Amino acid sequence: MTNLPSIEPYRRRYREIDAQMTRPDFFQDQREATRLTREHTMIGKLLALYEDLGRIEQQLTDNRQLLAEAGEDPDIREMAEAEIPELEEEREQKQQQILRLMIPPEETDSRNTILEVRAGAGGDEASLFAGDLYRMYLRWAENKGFRVETMSFSESECGGFKEVVFRITGEDVYKLLKFESGVHRVQRIPVTEAGGRIHTSTVTVAVLPEAEEVDVEVNPEELEITTCRASGAGGQHVNTTDSAVQILHKPTGMIVQCADERSQIKNRAKAMTVLRSRLLQKKEEEERAKYAANRKSQVGTGDRSERIRTYNYPQSRVTDHRIGLNLQSLPQIMEGEVDELLEALQETRYQEKIEELLAGEIRFAGGSAGR
Repeated sequence: MTNLPSIEPYRRRYREIDAQMTRPDFFQDQREATRLTREHTMIGKLLALYEDLGRIEQQLTDNRQLLAEAGEDPDIREMAEAEIPELEEEREQKQQQILRLMIPPEETDSRNTILEVRAGAGGDEASLFAGDLYRMYLRWAENKGFRVETMSFSESECGGFKEVVFRITGEDVYKLLKFESGVHRVQRIPVTEAGGRIHTSTVTVAVLPEAEEVDVEVNPEELEITTCRASGAGGQHVNTTDSAVQILHKPTGMIVQCADERSQIKNRAKAMTVLRSRLLQKKEEEERAKYAANRKSQVGTGDRSERIRTYNYPQSRVTDHRIGLNLQSLPQIMEGEVDELLEALQETRYQEKIEELLAGEIRFAGGSAGR
């Protein structure tokens, strides 16, 4: 059909998955079965929309032919002319829906997510804003019905966080949050500022898809694991056991610390989860860098050094610099109402992907993007 990539690869893939789903051992690998079932459902919707589009285009052809044969009959001409604009609008909507479904999902979109929020430039004010962002994401997750688990944190003396690492568990969490990576800048009058001057501080956010052992191979000989006594505000369980864990990944120099649990085993498991997720992100960033040399994405590649957003308290405004979006709803956003921001970023990325799809830069490869 007009301006659309061929539907035949999707039909072939649908038949392939159909055949796999009839095999007795299909559900032995639950993770793979879930992935294939989701892909089957997505392609099924795509094929149904394609059939709908075919019917609409046939109706348009019939109406135009009727219009050409109507001659001077006003009733027939009026009926045909009235239906054509409606059918053209419906055709455009179907084409957009089809193109969105033709975009292969990224493998990590359905993963749970690990967020790392770190104070940047600005001293105590940066630490306080790190705490504000942590609470913003926490409230957003709670509103969505997602589960949040703290992996590790380092509090500052002023009451904020030097660093806080936490996991959000839920459907398509990484897909929703992946564009939050980068530098978040805040402009406001600090509580410690007697002269009423506006200060600028920064916080760095890293969004990692949660990795599993099958995603990243970690050689135990390349790890240096040390333990120490956890520090805290006091209580009978503090400083009584060597429960805090630090893992150094020698090849990359990555260091992960976890002291949130009272059990050394649990802290080690959490630290390994974070390490694997960082290594998976590094691997993905290297792959994206190869493609980024040819095309620059407007919403960025998740580079944590990129300034992405400014929170201006005096003007109650939040600005996302990548897409030029200004929202005069800062108090609501800081209470976790960030869906408008997230959806705008998703929509921008969709339009970029559609352009790539129509240009032939993306081809369907059975559930993953090919270039």
